[in-house]
Amino acid sequence: MEKQVILLSGTPCVGKTTVSRLLAADLDGLYLNLTELAEKEKLARRQDKKRNTKIVDESEMRRKLKEIINTTEKSAVIIDGHFAPVVTPNAVAKVFVLRRNPVELKYLMEERGYKDQKLWENLASEILDICLIEALEVHGEKKVCEMDITGKEAEAVVKDILAVLQNRKRCQVGCVDWLGMLENQGILAEYLRY
Repeated sequence: MEKQVILLSGTPCVGKTTVSRLLAADLDGLYLNLTELAEKEKLARRQDKKRNTKIVDESEMRRKLKEIINTTEKSAVIIDGHFAPVVTPNAVAKVFVLRRNPVELKYLMEERGYKDQKLWENLASEILDICLIEALEVHGEKKVCEMDITGKEAEAVVKDILAVLQNRKRCQVGCVDWLGMLENQGILAEYLRY
């Protein structure tokens, strides 16, 4: 049975987990959160003390994902994680990079306890398209879809994703320019502090 492997990537707090869980339910697919998988399988090899985060062994994560994808009975596998494009084996149908306006994103990050360097690094990542660039480098433009989900409910985002998967909506890349938007509003320095 051919499996449809779908990745949801993006900076923290863009909505990956909520959207991924809903999408997995709609597709009756297997949902995998890479952070949870890394903890469960003890794939974090070291601690980045400066950023207060664990560093995952990418080759072990890749091996584990391949094993899970090959053995699941589900026809769809939805993988949630900002580094999903880098560690997922090549059998990927689509990569959805969720994007959120940095003004809204900053508010959501602060609400979840992000502050100092971690806040500014993640905002810089969103503003500078880091997750999108990584997805494009690994999977190419034909498989990558950039989605501005600013102000949207998770259910609406899932409907948009399903429309792309069912060829009812075109997949796009290059539709977001937070750098230009912030610069035009005269607030770039306020958000790009890293």
